[in-house]
Amino acid sequence: MTSQSENTLSIGEVLSMLKKDFPDVSISKIRFLETEGLITPSRTASGYRRFDTHDVTRLRSILTLQRDQYLPLKVIKDQLDENLEQAGLAAPLSSGQGVRPDDFRPGAGRIRLTRSELAEETLLSETLIAALEKDGLVWTNATGHYDEDAVQICMIAAKLSEFGVEARHLRSFRVVANRESGLVEQIATPYSHPRDRDAKARAQQTVRELASLFVQLHAALLRAELIKSGSG
Repeated sequence: MTSQSENTLSIGEVLSMLKKDFPDVSISKIRFLETEGLITPSRTASGYRRFDTHDVTRLRSILTLQRDQYLPLKVIKDQLDENLEQAGLAAPLSSGQGVRPDDFRPGAGRIRLTRSELAEETLLSETLIAALEKDGLVWTNATGHYDEDAVQICMIAAKLSEFGVEARHLRSFRVVANRESGLVEQIATPYSHPRDRDAKARAQQTVRELASLFVQLHAALLRAELIKSGSG
């Protein structure tokens, strides 16, 4: 009888397989994806992870969508869960079109990284992370740790740096985000009637819907501008 170990791969073997196509992948990143529920490798009696063909295929899909589409993990997970059984591989989403209100549900803070751990996870230098923090693009929580939003922002910043985009060039994104978050809160305020016990939930849903629409509007405007200028 063939053992489980003969039919599956260790996390180190999976890392070696993926490194050629995804140089940024690391053991800590694979573990993080498991923590977030995107992959579910089996475990041996001793607790070691074992990855089968399905796990490796799913990992490749996740890493491809992150690298090429910059999609949030929540969107990737939902897309794979919905489509993988039927298509074998999730179809990429157009920028902005796959963003839904539920992607803005509270949840940041499940991971807690130091600056050195964030640098290892995103393959950025601590100097660049410090620059991003100085320009208000990432920040630590009350305990002095970075969360999953910081990981995503740093990963996008790393990709942009390949095109010569520096942290200082991204300040305008933070300014726009601040302005728009204020507008979202202002619009949602009338839904937060203190005497209505359901008001809080309604206000939170309004915030999520508005945030989703704002992101889609940004994507549509950028696409339209690029087409108008002849770059799209």
